[in-house]
Amino acid sequence: MDIGSGKDLDDYHIHDTDIPYHLIDIHDAGYEYNVYQFQNDYIRAYNDIVSRGRQPILCGGTGMYIEAVVKGYQLADAPVDPDFRRRMEAYTDEELTARLAGYIKLHNHTDTESRDRLLRALEIQEYHRRYPEAYPHMPDVQHTVIGVSFPRAMVIERIGVRLRQRLENGMIDEVKSLLDNGVPEDRLLRYGLEYRHVTQYLRGQCSYDDMYRDLYTDIRRFAKRQMTWFRRMERQGISIHWIDGTQSLDTKVCQILSLFQEGD
Repeated sequence: MDIGSGKDLDDYHIHDTDIPYHLIDIHDAGYEYNVYQFQNDYIRAYNDIVSRGRQPILCGGTGMYIEAVVKGYQLADAPVDPDFRRRMEAYTDEELTARLAGYIKLHNHTDTESRDRLLRALEIQEYHRRYPEAYPHMPDVQHTVIGVSFPRAMVIERIGVRLRQRLENGMIDEVKSLLDNGVPEDRLLRYGLEYRHVTQYLRGQCSYDDMYRDLYTDIRRFAKRQMTWFRRMERQGISIHWIDGTQSLDTKVCQILSLFQEGD
């Protein structure tokens, strides 16, 4: 899953220098990864980097994963508890919601939008109460959050260029190879964006032109949701230092270095 996931490994080789990276290619294609596992993998990578006197840089476009580190989400890999779920069958949704509110502030409506989600949220909180040691201990670190911004019109243009490059560089063949090697079709559909639309195209559910149009639209929507998430992070008190992406590379690097020096 190299092209569709945007690994861009060539970016880690600059001026004959290999830049070390972590948490890429750590599982086979099709593996069901989650934020809890990411937190544990992050902790191991972070401790390894700082033990060598280096500066860790967490880079990504997924706001929730960044926030899971910056805000230290309290997550656990809680197993499904059939006995607990049977006991909860006697309660109404309203009673279950009130019970959940006794554990956490209900700022996330997705936990209560269906009975299944409500039961799962309660299951996790009950597990936390019984096994607090199961939660990863996130390092308490000083952090500087940096974002690169472009005018909206330029973002849209860059999305189109990047999508065409991915298609020209073999993205369809990559998805075909994944399917041929046993990655379940429903798994690729759940991954969304490139993997969902190309899978639908390969299965004859849409034409190439329809695939391209719908994928281009969905990536634009995804980029908009990313910015919405980052703006929400700012409203919640996380300071993001925005760098103008239209400036020269040297100028951007100087600004970023100055931010790290201020953070020190």
